Amino acid sequence: MNNNTVLELENISYKYKNDLILNKVNLKINSGEKIALLGKSGSGKTTLISILNGTIKPTQGEVKLFNKSFEELDRKQKSKITTIWQDLRLIEDLSAEQNVNCGLLAENNFYFAFKNLLNISSFKKAHKYMKLCRLHNSIYDKKIRKLSGGQKQRVAIARSLIQESNILLADEPFNNLDPKLITTIKNLLLENVDKNKTKKSPKTALVALHRLDLLNDFDKVIGIRDGKIFFNIKRNNLKKIHLEKIY
Repeated sequence: MNNNTVLELENISYKYKNDLILNKVNLKINSGEKIALLGKSGSGKTTLISILNGTIKPTQGEVKLFNKSFEELDRKQKSKITTIWQDLRLIEDLSAEQNVNCGLLAENNFYFAFKNLLNISSFKKAHKYMKLCRLHNSIYDKKIRKLSGGQKQRVAIARSLIQESNILLADEPFNNLDPKLITTIKNLLLENVDKNKTKKSPKTALVALHRLDLLNDFDKVIGIRDGKIFFNIKRNNLKKIHLEKIY
């Protein structure tokens, strides 16, 4: 592992029941890289993201964050990674702003997070990121179940951004968004937003996509099929022959 590597998979396999979902995957993600993950549904993209963020443990192999095994890390160290799930994982009976504040659970203890869920004065930070995601203040206190698909998507994204993490893992984050919003959200996800919104710095990101027209802002492209990585190349080197291997 070189000094720039922030996340690493070493000989990772994952078996669910009798199905081999990932098969001897090796991957290094370097600081500042913006990587697009391509593959058909069922190819292993979501499982790969779940192993990278420690949600599930591999059947075989080791996951490292900043050259430390995931099993050695505490909550604060793991909070360096934020994830946007394809199924969003929002809490339907909480309001939009409360769901965004759930992002505070990543680094802080449960008492702190629960207190902030209920404390109206603590929503200032949540509102900042909701505004960045182009969410109107009229929906801030509405229950999730009353929101549209696009609004729910942006609430999940704001919940990720509030963590102000260094590493982003995202599974189809542009679903349910119109073209203008996709551009806005893509800029937010691929760059760090500082507290004063005065400057932006690189963010390490791996984003699972199905739309090839969104690849322009990525440095590298990884192709996965049947739980194996078929290519890991610079975006400018992506050819039709590569895509034919995974689709």
